[in-house]
Amino acid sequence: MDGDTCAWHPERRAGVSCQRCNRVICGECMYTASVGFHCPECAGPIVTGRSHRRHRRTAGSTGMHHDDGRSATTAIIGLNIAAFLGTLVSGGSLAGGGGNATIDFGLLGYGRVRDGFTIVHIGIAEGEWWRLATGAFLHGGLLHLVFNMFLAWMLGHQLERLHGPGRFVGLYAASLAAGSLGVMLLDPLALTVGASGAVFGLMGATLVHQLRRGINPWSSGVGGLVVINLVFTVSRPGISLGGHVGGLIGGAVVAWMIDEADRRRASRSVGSVLTVVSAVVFAAAAVWAAGNWADPLLG
Repeated sequence: MDGDTCAWHPERRAGVSCQRCNRVICGECMYTASVGFHCPECAGPIVTGRSHRRHRRTAGSTGMHHDDGRSATTAIIGLNIAAFLGTLVSGGSLAGGGGNATIDFGLLGYGRVRDGFTIVHIGIAEGEWWRLATGAFLHGGLLHLVFNMFLAWMLGHQLERLHGPGRFVGLYAASLAAGSLGVMLLDPLALTVGASGAVFGLMGATLVHQLRRGINPWSSGVGGLVVINLVFTVSRPGISLGGHVGGLIGGAVVAWMIDEADRRRASRSVGSVLTVVSAVVFAAAAVWAAGNWADPLLG
């Protein structure tokens, strides 16, 4: 059987797998689970005992692809782990990250460092545009890395199954850029690291996809996940509000645009282009914000 067809309806294309048995299922065969979806067989005893609802996916939004929804997600997680090891090599620590890699590649709108007797100006405003991306692959300690990568895996491989690896990478990049824009708008003088902006974007995308398919995000657990992480963001010092909220909004907006394109039966390449254009627009806006931000005290 074709890996892109439903296990119960071979004539139907499908792009989501059952969370329990990993068989591919179409929209008619999808039953919401605590995380992801179950097929009719795995959901059978649950459906008879609870009011789990069957969700039909809209035409054009099937998200066909030819892998198991893990290749791009795994690659992204691998890059984050490699970057963290680089942080340790450059003088960072397991508990707090840091090191020269964080200074050279962390997200920063504008800053000054001392090099001997010379003051060196650094940051995106000084032409170091790579910080928009590299800062999202560095982390402030092992716990920070593990938490972000757990969420990236949990949300990422489901979204990758829905969109395919190419479009998923575009969605991740757009969320990352939106998070960087949020930081540049609210606190460009803070050296910021972490994949949280991109991960919040995956939360926002998942929330939009579920709402537009008639899935209750509170039943699926995604709604609670978003609320808990937002509360954690505003209640603890040292956490980037701009990065988290910017990523959340950016991921939600891009997911909505993809869904609209799919609903209108546009080519799948349209959705891919939308993710790339969104990433470029968010990144360009972040560069502009870094160069035009005015310190409320110094002007």
